[in-house]
Amino acid sequence: MHYGADYNPEQWPEEVWPDDVARMREAGVTMVSLGIFAWSRLQPSEGEFDFGWLDRVIDLLHEGGIAVDLATATASPPPWASAAYPELLPVDADGATYWPGSRQAYAPSSPVYRRLAGELVAALADRYASHPAVVMWHVNNEYGCHLHADYSDAARDAFRRWLADRYGDVDALNRAWATNFWSQRYGSFDEVFPPRKAPYSHNPGQALDFHRFTSDMLLECYLMERDILLAHGATQPITTNFMGAFKPADYAKWAPHVDLVSDDCYPDPNDPESFRAAAFQRDLVRSLKPEVPWILMEQATGALNWRPSNAPKAPGQMAALSAQAIGRGADGILFFQWRQSKGGAEKFHSAMLPHAGTDSRTWREVVDLGAKLAALPELPWPEAGAGPGATGVPATAAPATGAPPTVAPATDARVALVFDWENWWAVEASDHPLNRLDHVALVQRWYRALHRRHVQVDLVRPEQVDSRYALAIAPTLYLLRETGAAALTAFVEGGGHLLAGPFTDVVDEHDRFRDGGFLTQLGGLLGVRLEDFGALVPADAPASEPGEREARFADAHAAADAPTADAPGLAPFGEQVGTLLAEELHAIDATVEAVFTSGRRAGGPALTLREAGRGTARYLATVPDEAGTQAVVDRLLATTGVEPVVAGLPPHVEVARRGALRTFVNHGGPAVDVRVTGRDAASGDAVDGLRLGPWDWALVLDA
Repeated sequence: MHYGADYNPEQWPEEVWPDDVARMREAGVTMVSLGIFAWSRLQPSEGEFDFGWLDRVIDLLHEGGIAVDLATATASPPPWASAAYPELLPVDADGATYWPGSRQAYAPSSPVYRRLAGELVAALADRYASHPAVVMWHVNNEYGCHLHADYSDAARDAFRRWLADRYGDVDALNRAWATNFWSQRYGSFDEVFPPRKAPYSHNPGQALDFHRFTSDMLLECYLMERDILLAHGATQPITTNFMGAFKPADYAKWAPHVDLVSDDCYPDPNDPESFRAAAFQRDLVRSLKPEVPWILMEQATGALNWRPSNAPKAPGQMAALSAQAIGRGADGILFFQWRQSKGGAEKFHSAMLPHAGTDSRTWREVVDLGAKLAALPELPWPEAGAGPGATGVPATAAPATGAPPTVAPATDARVALVFDWENWWAVEASDHPLNRLDHVALVQRWYRALHRRHVQVDLVRPEQVDSRYALAIAPTLYLLRETGAAALTAFVEGGGHLLAGPFTDVVDEHDRFRDGGFLTQLGGLLGVRLEDFGALVPADAPASEPGEREARFADAHAAADAPTADAPGLAPFGEQVGTLLAEELHAIDATVEAVFTSGRRAGGPALTLREAGRGTARYLATVPDEAGTQAVVDRLLATTGVEPVVAGLPPHVEVARRGALRTFVNHGGPAVDVRVTGRDAASGDAVDGLRLGPWDWALVLDA
């Protein structure tokens, strides 16, 4: 279990460095990320390198028993680079240049940037690839974090090459983009530009491809550096830090190219529900490369500096969130940063060693967490290829009221929540029936409902939904590739249970309608026909905006003792609120489970079910609010046999299973007793029940 932080010794005089190492040893630090923003210090001018100071730092860390995750330092070019080569600077869609003076001021597709970055990476690898302190390589940093897209001339030229590689000839591009609309037909790739500022809406196919291109340009930069490291003798694992559900970069496409996933995660202490967003992010990055553990590369010990209001973490919250990451697959807990900066834009960002020094709550919590992590053995991980649920055993039923919950012997993710970057890009494009969809927020709403019931979830593309899972939920799968539709169909016919949400199976991979209307691929499986999307006015729209804001729906069986479509004796879930969409749906070969009870769709199907093969396929024609989502999830769990890791825990207590390890975290709520037996992961002592107070956590191995 690695423990540490970004270390920026170039910000401090050399006489401070020995104290840094001494304090790191006191805190239990095992590894630091070094040199992330040190390009200007490593290369004062073109062709001139200064490695002497870095040699001394690495040797000092090595003598102190602290490993190094060595960064390639390419995230922020030094001022001399842009002064000599202004063409490497990025440009926004309006044609304005992003100038130096901050960070990440480079165009990812710039040949000059790539040449200069490559020279630095080669020099670093030549010097340090065989250094015994270097155990990992950290390529660049948070690709695309501040510069989500570049529209420069370098991007223009690269976009044209990318399109030529993708389509082969311009006629194929014209077909994919439907350029006969609005006189957009191209005669050659040289006529194509990035979607710069335009009088009105951009071509949807062009916009979607530019998202793909942007992600690919960032990935090309990573691959260039990775390949240089390998060519110059690096044998250590190579990674770059992800940022969870980060829209500009399709991490599902990136994951095969990193040796392990690392992630930066900053939940907001002002939001009492932010721990669920953090759990969502951890499950997402774990799902990207499930065969290996991942590393929490950055988090904060306390307050940040970049939100409107930057609250500190509560006493114990830092350790509790760290334990959450461990339970969801992390094998490293690191922070930004080691020593709090004396100056610069992030001087108010908390650190392991704060300005308040070692006589501070932050420092005491840092040392305490380091000691607890150091006591852990090598943590279990599911066998490669076994897949979620391979060792799963259903949890016990919920205990009687007032009794402590009982832990199941074992369970892993049996629910697939469908999350796909290309669909994200397409569904949030303009000129739709509803132009205010926040796709990640909708996916997270379903995740929260499952998380409150202590059900483990994988976040996967539609193509990855298979027999490992009992239940799959696709909240808004607007863009659905043929391969994804085939996988979902096979999943249901093989015995799985699918819930598809509204605005699903609408367009192909080019953001074009398929012949035959909507739901052309899944309509037969679902047994429904979709006629119209029935856009509603978002609840947060101005009061002066006219139109319906909700469409209520209720179980089609009004009486509480009436049977539902697929579970005799199951009580109806009552009237719920639907938002954003109230689709005009027709049940052709499906049972209507719920109907709209208000608005223009009153009496029409809201939730349908069809048995197909050995499984079931449901379609939900609206976006339920928080309570409605919970009601639908509870129905799904009751009818599909999916069990929680632990039954009966309150919502503020989290539990996750990682192989034979169960992690329990109380996220600041009232104390709770948990009936669990096993072994304490650190001490090996027998565990026979837990008492978890606010921010308490426990790691328990199976007996």
